[in-house]
Amino acid sequence: MNRIHQIDPTTATGKAKQLFDGVQRALGFVPNLMRVVGNSPAALEGYLNLSGALSHGVLSAALREQIALTVAEINGCGYCLSAHSLLGGKAGLDPSELTSARRATSANDKSDAALKLARAVTLQRGHISDADLQAARTASLTDAEIVEVVENVALNIFTNYVNNVARTVIDFPEVKPGDPEPVATGSCKAVGQRHD
Repeated sequence: MNRIHQIDPTTATGKAKQLFDGVQRALGFVPNLMRVVGNSPAALEGYLNLSGALSHGVLSAALREQIALTVAEINGCGYCLSAHSLLGGKAGLDPSELTSARRATSANDKSDAALKLARAVTLQRGHISDADLQAARTASLTDAEIVEVVENVALNIFTNYVNNVARTVIDFPEVKPGDPEPVATGSCKAVGQRHD
């Protein structure tokens, strides 16, 4: 059960209602994470704006999902592992790629370097070594890509921490931190229906 109240989109008013309506149009439902963050319309608007801006950046949707999985695994966020496993599948990642991303690895050298950088940034709270940064550059990550890796890490740390604090009820096919099995990419009828 959530430790922070979830706002019901059907009874929300003002800015929260406007933001929930936009999420509903984009996703077809309002995930429980958004219902929690919606307690502060300013926080929800900030999250949605940053997420939207990054969707137009230089990193692909698949790589952004891989970064989200790397960060969620480190932070032990089952909600984000569940959500981004489903979203990663929709972005074209197969089950082995989803599982590898949780371990900060990829068969693609450039993606692998980005995930290693994301892991280092997360674990070292940004105080990465010269060698960590050089490894990213050796794999041909541009400065724009490096900055966006860091920004994606920060965005995902926000959602991980909100979910860990709130113990947000998972409304996606569940994936648990540390689970060694390949992640399923199929949809689930339960998506968008568990709000308790």
